[in-house]
Amino acid sequence: MKRSITFLFFILSSLIINAQEIISPNGKIKVILNLSDKNAVVNTLSFKALYKIENKFVEVLPDSKLGINRADEQFTDNLNFVSASKPVSIHDKYKMVCGKRQLCENSGTEKTFSFQNSNQQPMNIVFRVYNDGVAFRYVFPNHLDSQVAIINEATTYVLPYKTSCWMQPFNLAYEDFYPLGKTGLDIDKYQEWGFPALYKVNDQPVWGLISEANITANNCAAKLSNLKNTNQYQVTYPSARDNFQQTGVKTTLPWNSQWHTLIIGKLSDIVGSTLISDVSDPSQLKDTEWIKPGAVSWIYWANNHGSKDYKKVVEYVDLAVEMNWPYVLIDWEWDVMSNGGNITDAVNYAKSKGIKPLMWYNSGTIWLDPTPNDRLLTAEKRAKEFSWLNKIGVYGIKVDFFAGDQQDMMNYYIDILKDAAKYHLLVNFHGATVPRGWSRTYPNLMTTEAVYGAEWYNNNEVLTDKAAAHNTTLPFTRNVIGSMDYTPVTFSDSQHPHITSYAHELALSVVFESGFQHFADKPSAYESLPPEPKDFLKHVPVAWDDTRLIDGYPGEKVIIARKKGDKWYIAGINGKNVPQTLLVKFDFIDKGNYSCQLIKDGKDGKSFSSEIIKVKKGDTLKIECLPGGGFVGSINK
Repeated sequence: MKRSITFLFFILSSLIINAQEIISPNGKIKVILNLSDKNAVVNTLSFKALYKIENKFVEVLPDSKLGINRADEQFTDNLNFVSASKPVSIHDKYKMVCGKRQLCENSGTEKTFSFQNSNQQPMNIVFRVYNDGVAFRYVFPNHLDSQVAIINEATTYVLPYKTSCWMQPFNLAYEDFYPLGKTGLDIDKYQEWGFPALYKVNDQPVWGLISEANITANNCAAKLSNLKNTNQYQVTYPSARDNFQQTGVKTTLPWNSQWHTLIIGKLSDIVGSTLISDVSDPSQLKDTEWIKPGAVSWIYWANNHGSKDYKKVVEYVDLAVEMNWPYVLIDWEWDVMSNGGNITDAVNYAKSKGIKPLMWYNSGTIWLDPTPNDRLLTAEKRAKEFSWLNKIGVYGIKVDFFAGDQQDMMNYYIDILKDAAKYHLLVNFHGATVPRGWSRTYPNLMTTEAVYGAEWYNNNEVLTDKAAAHNTTLPFTRNVIGSMDYTPVTFSDSQHPHITSYAHELALSVVFESGFQHFADKPSAYESLPPEPKDFLKHVPVAWDDTRLIDGYPGEKVIIARKKGDKWYIAGINGKNVPQTLLVKFDFIDKGNYSCQLIKDGKDGKSFSSEIIKVKKGDTLKIECLPGGGFVGSINK
């Protein structure tokens, strides 16, 4: 009997050592860290994530490898498990200047796991299991003043064979589609992928969105690669193979990686999640009253050119006045402006009309030469330029053409944000990496492009046929992780036509979230709108107090409700090339009687139909949409 008890104790002890669990405060998400091996030496360190459905946990992420390597030490195999901390409760409540929600709140459980490699060098992995997902990062806790090189990670997300996924083939500007694919089947053409990556758990109503957050000056940004195994997506740093001179990370110790994030839940949980900003560093700015989101009139799209024509710039200032938009963006070539005035004249004209001017800059890349170029590359140049912008009365900058995700480029982004804040300048990044939580740390970052947006109507004919499905995919992918400068709401045609309906285009003002919402069409297109859609665009907010997904599926349809103050806005778009009935369930409003100003497809794609309807909580509204059609509504109590 005694031997049996001893043997049972040994088995239980092994189980305690070999697996560690972390559970979210709401009990819905669980992470199991696999430490299995003899004598607490871990040959292969891995974790898996589970989600509770009807009192049963289902696997969202199978066992997925962990580990990281420096040039001087490796922390992937034969690790000695030292200890696991007691669970720590995480509860964060903070305000955002812009985004899907002004007041953000999330709770999580944190545990730190300590290891040593074969040379007795320490490495920690910090796991947080939040109510809507998982975040983890690597930490080298020891102090070392000399520089070390972090060269790669073993971190690999394993997705089962034939998992439905929506992933963007990687390119430096993050401007591509998120096509539906099946793991193991659709990998012949592309084998490197940009964040975020959306997937659906097979045969379960559960989704996962993989990304990363809280990039600092001591990190590079990463991508996913399944070059080694078609179902295994490894976190991959910029490398010499990408033609970058700087690869990996150079740093002193202590050091921590960015947070690796996995949002988990229903599609509504994915869309509503603020996990990316939840794990990012809080802002150190004491005063943010000068940071004002807003709508912007934008000159480039309709003209396929910049702002060297003073009289054209004046037209867009007048458009901003007409449409009640607070900003005008003076795009590239303003340094060679002529035809009646120069840049100072244009800025003064905008200010005389009560419009706040923003100005474009080339980040300084040598492979693209639109001017002005090379005015921001050093702290001294930024100080000179930003001081001048303050003097003439400019409120923000758009910086374009960044050259990759390597560490020195992350430093450049951060330096621009910090220096711009000193001069109370708002920032928009174009030709840039996807958001990774900087909007919380540096709230003067209003938006980032990193999307295959309306600008592509100028470049080739592909978007014409793909726009409707693409637009219904972005709310579940790119726009989840941060503000997205798609430059929407175009009714006329630029170089290539659009076949989405006018109501679809109008709906993008609500479906897409961006702290600067650049309305891209020409002045005549907005000025000639019927009264109802025109008035809607005059007053639609760009920063929100709440965001709810009402219904949707990537590439097929999306219905989103957003709240500002005591007013709700709803918008839906049809991603299919056939008519579709969209159902709006009014479960998101409080009890009481409401009126809804509804603007939807007219008889054809180039007309609107408007009506005022009465709604109350619990009602369901059926809205018929044309192929590639849509609707918007504003709801008042």
